[in-house]
Amino acid sequence: MDPNEVEFLGEKQLVSIVPNFNFDMIHLISGSIGPFRAGLPVKIPIWLAINLKQQHKCRIIGQEWMDVEDLKNIKEEEKKSKVFTKMPSNHYMDEVHMLLGAASDDIPNADEIRTAVKDIWDIRMSKLRTSINAFLKSEGTHAKLDHLTAMEINNVRPLLPHALDQMVRLQQIGQASATADSREESQNMSSI
Repeated sequence: MDPNEVEFLGEKQLVSIVPNFNFDMIHLISGSIGPFRAGLPVKIPIWLAINLKQQHKCRIIGQEWMDVEDLKNIKEEEKKSKVFTKMPSNHYMDEVHMLLGAASDDIPNADEIRTAVKDIWDIRMSKLRTSINAFLKSEGTHAKLDHLTAMEINNVRPLLPHALDQMVRLQQIGQASATADSREESQNMSSI
């Protein structure tokens, strides 16, 4: 999966909007949404919220977890913890990118939210690189990391198979070399 595909999955997350129009319920393959009543909040998928915002038909309300203080607390907890902490959304990075890209004028403290989420991302990616490095050095065969989000997993996905393939090749070369050395020693001992 590339980042666009992960973002596509994140677009299905629900977000509240305040429409400035009236419309009956819309029936989609993924389910029904609405009805839309001017001035009354309704939860809809992010992809539709962005589309309506671009048409100036609604105001997007930021996700509940998009509070600067909450994000700062998450950042501090992530810094202190040796393991990955549970994030408020499995698509937190995608949601911030999409919602603030389309509706930064609707969401209070947009720049602070963007900065806090970027800091959390950087901390988690550093922790992930450290974990992968320790895993590769331990020559393990499997690992378990809880609370990673889809975008975080996708970010390291291309690296791991290649790195593990290289480790296997090096191990095979090392084993072949050790086998050849032991044969040579056996032949030297038998000739004495």
